[in-house]
Amino acid sequence: MVKWTYGVVATLMCVGSLGACNSRDYEVVEVPVDLSPGAPIQDAADWAPEPLAACSLRSTVLTAEDCESMDAFDLSGCDLASLNGLASGSFNVRVLEAATAALPVSQYFTNLYFYFEPDPAHGGHPYFRTSTFTLPDGRPSILTEVGCAAQGPDRLTGCELRCTGADAPLLSTFEGARVRRRPGEAESSGGLTLLGEAAIGERMGIPVDVYVTKGHAYVVSINSIDNGPGGLSVFDLKVRTAPRLVRAVQIPGNGYWNGVWAKDDALYVASASRGVLVFDITDPANPTFVRDLSDGNRVNIHTLFVSGNRLYSMSASGRVGTTIHDVTNAREPVRLGSYSDPSFTGAETSYSHDATSLNHLLFVSHWNAGLLILDAKDPANVKKLGAYKPPHATSHTSRVAYMNNNLIAFEGGENWGAHLRVLNLNDPENPTLIGEYKLSPEVSIHNMELVGGRLYLTHYQYGVRVLDVTRPARPREIAYFNTWQEKDSDFGGSPYVGAIGIRVPGDGYVYVVDTERGLLIFPEV
Repeated sequence: MVKWTYGVVATLMCVGSLGACNSRDYEVVEVPVDLSPGAPIQDAADWAPEPLAACSLRSTVLTAEDCESMDAFDLSGCDLASLNGLASGSFNVRVLEAATAALPVSQYFTNLYFYFEPDPAHGGHPYFRTSTFTLPDGRPSILTEVGCAAQGPDRLTGCELRCTGADAPLLSTFEGARVRRRPGEAESSGGLTLLGEAAIGERMGIPVDVYVTKGHAYVVSINSIDNGPGGLSVFDLKVRTAPRLVRAVQIPGNGYWNGVWAKDDALYVASASRGVLVFDITDPANPTFVRDLSDGNRVNIHTLFVSGNRLYSMSASGRVGTTIHDVTNAREPVRLGSYSDPSFTGAETSYSHDATSLNHLLFVSHWNAGLLILDAKDPANVKKLGAYKPPHATSHTSRVAYMNNNLIAFEGGENWGAHLRVLNLNDPENPTLIGEYKLSPEVSIHNMELVGGRLYLTHYQYGVRVLDVTRPARPREIAYFNTWQEKDSDFGGSPYVGAIGIRVPGDGYVYVVDTERGLLIFPEV
């Protein structure tokens, strides 16, 4: 606790000369101001390893035919009548494997289009579905899903049974939530109004990230079954209300580009097959490919960023981890070192997904291993200082700053229940949770940008959210824009659609990438 002293004018009388007006009497008032980071709070996790539905597996499931039968399930604990009247639609779904509920890999997050139609062949049950597919190793696998109960018109629970060859049947429970705009919300609030919008080029995949420099926005995209391989779309920003697509770049056989950054006349792109791609943007409207940093190997770089004269690139697979290059000469990166965390075991449940830095400290979002705090002063000998590992959660991205002389991290995951955590990192060996910002668990948070006391979030189907974080332990939403539109409600297949990439470069604008719409431009708030 510190005290700020204010001078409060008690009396001021101007009589006669000008000098009399300079005479003031002050009452000194000491106002206590709490600049501490905030008291630690309990981390409730993103999800709990508990069964999601009251259905179970009968012991008589022995054959493939049994797996495709309603009789495989004990539904005596279910409220089947509550399922009647559910409207078909797109649901974000989490599936929890009953036999391995304590493991971090036991849950997965997906999107399914549920068709609710009474099935006469199965006693009129409103949701029973079975399908057969072939695994990569050639074995047939049967997947059967059955509804158990509904919690209103937009939520349901159920069971899933997977039978593969001679393996024991695997039972999972699931819960799903229909994707809708948050109750009572308009398109926008708090002055976050849409100024300009532009789609990426045709057959250019799914847009995911953006970087703004030299009067242009560089949007990268990833492979899409429906829209072809990814690449780079370049937009001229002379007129912010009408960004203009001026160039589209693709490289055959190399179409998963997930991250983008720039320094001077160099543009860096994260490629899933060739590592970091380097482009010359001396002519900003016409990027020219210079080289990749793969050394001839297949390297999956998922994200990257530049801080000062260092380029940090994070690999989403293998033991590559986080690699550091010197980019004093921006178009000729020189490798300085790397860091691979011991939490990587080969199962790829933990990997360096994203990172940010502050001075010599490097903060790596390392998926199931949490947020790593590293000393990267010597890039050839990076040292681990500590980590914050939230229970039953992933660490996807973060932003870090000194606020009121406290080292504060804003950290977010990506999964069912993923939300914003605010961490006190004053003691790197013992980080503590001091605040949170949560919306509904079925829509995940994604990326973020910290600008002074404003934190800008992309939140998939919940669009863009702007938080006042001047009191870090108590983040407060002050603006939003719902980029995801109700007409997209039949998307199916992935919960990771909507607002995804964001940059706030300090030119008065906010640049957002939406997977369905492309580049969106807003004013800073």
